Amino acid sequence: MKQIITIDVGGTSIKYGLWNHKYRNLSSKGKIKTPDNLEDFYQVLEIIVANFSDEQIDGVGLSIPGAVDQRRGMICGISALPYIHNFPIQAAIEERLGLPVTMENDANCAALAEISMGVATHMQNIIFVVVGTGVGGSVVVHRQIVHGSHRLGGEFGMILGHGNKRLSFLGTAVHMAQDYNRANQTNLTGKEVLQLAENGDKKAQKYTKSMFYNLAKVIYNLQFVIDPEAIVIGGGVSENQYFLDTLESTIKNLVENIEDIKLIPHLIPAKYHNDSNLIGAAYNYFYG
Repeated sequence: MKQIITIDVGGTSIKYGLWNHKYRNLSSKGKIKTPDNLEDFYQVLEIIVANFSDEQIDGVGLSIPGAVDQRRGMICGISALPYIHNFPIQAAIEERLGLPVTMENDANCAALAEISMGVATHMQNIIFVVVGTGVGGSVVVHRQIVHGSHRLGGEFGMILGHGNKRLSFLGTAVHMAQDYNRANQTNLTGKEVLQLAENGDKKAQKYTKSMFYNLAKVIYNLQFVIDPEAIVIGGGVSENQYFLDTLESTIKNLVENIEDIKLIPHLIPAKYHNDSNLIGAAYNYFYG
């Protein structure tokens, strides 16, 4: 029986589960708050592995932010976790855990899950936009992930928007809620602000409108990069119907004001939502 522990490292929490490769099954899921330093990060991984001490474990598959160099076992680029970058972290984790470890960028893991057993199993060219603490993404051409010359393919969160701010700040519910809270002396989550907007709250709608517009504009532009069959929306927001409906209507309104090619990108939510990264990390372990 081939079983691995699959771990999804996010800016807010670290999710994990047990993947049985024979049955393509993910079980025993849990999550832990993401630490703010490397030593605590290692300890969290050790705690997760210890949770499965009664199981036969072959290795660990990691979904992790940043530009992952699988050949060197390093994470380049930038992410919400600066302490994981620019040193041989894969070898260090293997030494701490005593298990073989593989790594892949989190958004690429989401793409792997969806083209392997999700909504894109019969598609050839797809763009994934994953909205979480930041914005990640993945470009799939002829069912192959495009990593790019600098392993930055699909890093849509780096796209510059209004005021030269990156999309990871302009296009997420997390940062939208931070702006809302600063202006209104509140302490709401992105989900809570979205709920207020859905209920008709004008203040909340002001902040969500800006977020949706920034996302919509980038998604429209991405359609003209590889002209994909679909743009798959992943991350926690993929389970929020109000988010998906409003994003789609924002894109349609944007396209209505364009005079020539009125192509509306085809949006679909990821099938596995927050589990996509965990499943994709497993597929990367066995086939990457």
